[in-house]
Amino acid sequence: MVGSAIMRALLKRRDAGANLTLVTRTRAELDLTDQKAVHDFFQNEQPDQVIFAAAKVGGIQANNTYPADFIYENLMMECNVIHQAFAAGVTKLLQLGSSCIYPKETPQPMAEGALLTGKLEPTNEPYAIAKIAGIKLCESYNRQHGTDFRSVMPTNLYGPGDNFHPENSHVLPALIRRFHEAATQGAQEVVVWGSGKPRREFLHVDDMANAALFVMDLSPTKYRHNTDVMQTHFNVGSGSDISIRELAEMVARVTGFEGQISFDTTKPDGTMRKLMDVSRLERMGWKSSIKLEDGIRETYAWYLAQDTENLRSA
Repeated sequence: MVGSAIMRALLKRRDAGANLTLVTRTRAELDLTDQKAVHDFFQNEQPDQVIFAAAKVGGIQANNTYPADFIYENLMMECNVIHQAFAAGVTKLLQLGSSCIYPKETPQPMAEGALLTGKLEPTNEPYAIAKIAGIKLCESYNRQHGTDFRSVMPTNLYGPGDNFHPENSHVLPALIRRFHEAATQGAQEVVVWGSGKPRREFLHVDDMANAALFVMDLSPTKYRHNTDVMQTHFNVGSGSDISIRELAEMVARVTGFEGQISFDTTKPDGTMRKLMDVSRLERMGWKSSIKLEDGIRETYAWYLAQDTENLRSA
């Protein structure tokens, strides 16, 4: 989803006259956990800049079920891509992380300086540790080798290309699918995991893509200074949040579901609030522009346009 959005943004730049040669590989074409394959790719292609958007991601259930997969695959991809980019002479790289890098009890909104100041949320700790390692890899290569490797930490993303799988999708696409199926089947009730009280922030993937290119374009002099030399990761978000209950009601409205919404309090809530402090990036000139309900309507339209059988077997 994110990689496709970044490609759309880059193609717009190229269509507008930018001199860009875009080099990509699908997951089937290049296994980023394979060190030799990644080495060969970088040595053969010799890219000038790298945007590293690949990751193994999923919701609470997937993180709880496959913790070893989440930490192993993400660590392997980060180590291979970041090191082999350096070995091939790449001096500018951007990697995407996640808001789950911040401690569970972080004061809200979560600022970049909160990294490594407390314990992580247990339900996604393996994934979060892998993403923190990615940040520290970038910082360490910058420190030792003088590279310009940066990281962006997006909040919860959604939009066209999202994963709507019933077992391993994130909360928003999971709700869209569940409420759509309930509406079309005439169900009287939709049950949502947890109490509905946790608050979450959401960002449309096209906003994220624009932010990624904005950060990629920044001159180091704009964000590095004597007290901030190594803080090369940036929060990216909308700057506002919504409760899961309010989100469920919004999705019900968009999908046309008119039945009862219930909450299963035997299921985990996760962190009660996760709101990003995006003031650092806003001071530099970037701000999100797509309103949540507008974005959900667009995403739902994209979902409806897809082959339902393909979605079920994804």
